[in-house]
Amino acid sequence: MSEKTGIVDTLEERQPYITRKQEKEQEIPLACDNNSLAGAISQRACVYSGARVVLNPVTDAVHLVHGPIGCAGYTWDIRGAKSSGVETNRSSFSTDMKEIDVVFGGEKKLSNAIDELAGIYRPPVIFVYSTCIVGIIGDDMEAVCKTASKKHNIPVIPVKSEGFKGNKSDGYKAACNALKQLIKRPEKKTVEKKPEIRSESKKPDIKHSKIEKMEIKKPKINILGDFNVAGDVWLVKPLFEKMGIEVIVSMTGDSTAESISRAAEADLNLVQCSGSMTYLAKWMQQEYGIPYQTVSFFGIEDISIALRKTAEYFGSEEMKKKAEKILEAETNRIMPEISRVRESIKGKKAAIYMGGPAKALTLIKGFAELGMEVVIIGTQTGKKEDYEQISYSVRDGTVIVDDANPLELADLLVKQKADLMVAGVKERFIAYKLGVAFCDFNHDRVVEFEGFDGFVNFAKEVDASINSPVWKAVRQRTLNPEPLEPKKTMVESGQEKATIKEEVSEKPYSKKCKGLAPKPEFLHSGQDAVVESEV
Repeated sequence: MSEKTGIVDTLEERQPYITRKQEKEQEIPLACDNNSLAGAISQRACVYSGARVVLNPVTDAVHLVHGPIGCAGYTWDIRGAKSSGVETNRSSFSTDMKEIDVVFGGEKKLSNAIDELAGIYRPPVIFVYSTCIVGIIGDDMEAVCKTASKKHNIPVIPVKSEGFKGNKSDGYKAACNALKQLIKRPEKKTVEKKPEIRSESKKPDIKHSKIEKMEIKKPKINILGDFNVAGDVWLVKPLFEKMGIEVIVSMTGDSTAESISRAAEADLNLVQCSGSMTYLAKWMQQEYGIPYQTVSFFGIEDISIALRKTAEYFGSEEMKKKAEKILEAETNRIMPEISRVRESIKGKKAAIYMGGPAKALTLIKGFAELGMEVVIIGTQTGKKEDYEQISYSVRDGTVIVDDANPLELADLLVKQKADLMVAGVKERFIAYKLGVAFCDFNHDRVVEFEGFDGFVNFAKEVDASINSPVWKAVRQRTLNPEPLEPKKTMVESGQEKATIKEEVSEKPYSKKCKGLAPKPEFLHSGQDAVVESEV
């Protein structure tokens, strides 16, 4: 039964999941962090999907899917995570379970598959993902992986990711549990402290002092929750290296089994995707005493905060000065282009729909820097505290939605009069069909969005999308269009009236599309061609 919520028409059970911005310190009346409503066609992915997107960027690992061949289609390109070295992760492997395996079990087939892959690729680690059917028939994946690990002398790690047992957030946790098994406890190095010999005529030789070397050791960090989509990490790591900081590993973008094993050597963890990696960061804090900070590398403000917070943590005045110099130089370098784009798109309205809340929050700041207003914001996996923070960050009238379905998103785009939608590939066609510009911020993009150059790329893409001439040739945005009846000229022929002419506007709107020049026959209909878009 469809019932009006006051914001959009949706199912009665979905009403609590859509609200508007609340006043500060007022609890947001939004239901969230629940399993998707049956029949609502949620945009959420399954547990297996969450595990795969986190682990698949480990470049030198073999990723084996234990299940039907269809699940193996969820492969490297769902993340588009680039590698600076080996690219074993770009191949997807499956045990290709059939009906007979479901009946008699697939453990033998899995064991044979591991043996074959270990022999061909000789990988440092094999991740074995369980799918729905494996959870149903009860294959003992842990036993098979344990035996294979001893046989081949490499970690063969079961990833408990049966799709039906939760949602994408549970998949993140399953992936983190797998990564835990790769992280090694750092060896404790004992340094013999010798008494310092002083004389009146000669000062101590600091060069050869082991104690002094320990005191000036290079600070080390890990970047958690960055998957190097389109090469994002390669624009971020140099900023920290210029500050004198070693980045041990980015988990899991452009990572290897060896770099992940060294993660416990870090002094600090920087968590970018809080939804996927906070669980691991908390475990590392408890297990190895490594604190963590939540940061973002998107947009001038958030990049500045990330560098300053890191320098502040290490307490080095020299590092703080280096951070400020980097920020000043980089900001001055990109501001001319940012200012140009801002003049072109300021005042436009944006809709944000992300998988996790961290991206949604950082996009609010990014759009503010470009002079745009956020009118819709939603996530698939946000929690109560995330939505409260989102509510404090947006303007009055902004709609906040959790786990939206396509009909709700479409209705919101129209009613909030959005000019641009920023989301993942699944939402692309919702926007296009309504004549709304679109920007892919998720896995399928091929351009970096992080760091200073990445923000310039994002600004240019937003500008190109909103101001594309194609919107002059698309149908007016509406979900329930009124029938466009052409004016008819009636003449009498005896006692009968016959229609002899339909008046159709001849205004050449399609010719305004510079560089496109679409022919009328390529448009949906003659009527569509003469209706000017509101975009």
